[in-house]
Amino acid sequence: MSMLTPPGMGGKYKIKGTKYPQMRRSRTKRRVLLLTASAALLALLAWGSVQLVSAFSGDGSKDTAAGKKHCASPSAAKLPKPAPLPKPDTIKVNVLNATTRSGLADKTAKTLEKRGFDIGEVGNAPKEYDKKVDGPGILLGSKQAAEGPLKVLGTQLDGAQPKTDGRKGNDVDLILGQEFVTLAKEKQAQAALKILTKPPAPKPTRTC
Repeated sequence: MSMLTPPGMGGKYKIKGTKYPQMRRSRTKRRVLLLTASAALLALLAWGSVQLVSAFSGDGSKDTAAGKKHCASPSAAKLPKPAPLPKPDTIKVNVLNATTRSGLADKTAKTLEKRGFDIGEVGNAPKEYDKKVDGPGILLGSKQAAEGPLKVLGTQLDGAQPKTDGRKGNDVDLILGQEFVTLAKEKQAQAALKILTKPPAPKPTRTC
């Protein structure tokens, strides 16, 4: 009798050999376990995908709320309104000729007068500028006139150089230089003046 045979058993129940009998699970149970494990794995993968999408797209309720609270949409920056420019009829212009061409100051002054400017002195430029202005011209006035009258007058002559001096009055000088040909066309001057009076577009800013 084998040592594996329990006492009192023999005959057809006699166990032969030196190995213990092995018990195997049924095929049905194995399939059920495999299906359960597969379903759990698929569910885990699906949940992980949802979390990734939410993280990168900001669809999560917490992220969305935080975004609305701490990261506002771009808004236009508030810029101070520029000071209004003076109208041409409030600007007194002295037209001075620094070239050797006669009658140039008188002709230019009449054109400016037609465009609404108040004309003051018309004649030759002083010695410090006479025949010494190489460009189209010089716009000369007080420091207070730099941001107002000189800018408005500058729309009438392309390439004119703005300068300031120590004068006390509100009048400005248009000194015609060697390269002066004619004033800017009226439509061109009006377009330039319109650009000056239009405030710059504000740049969008974020608050986060």
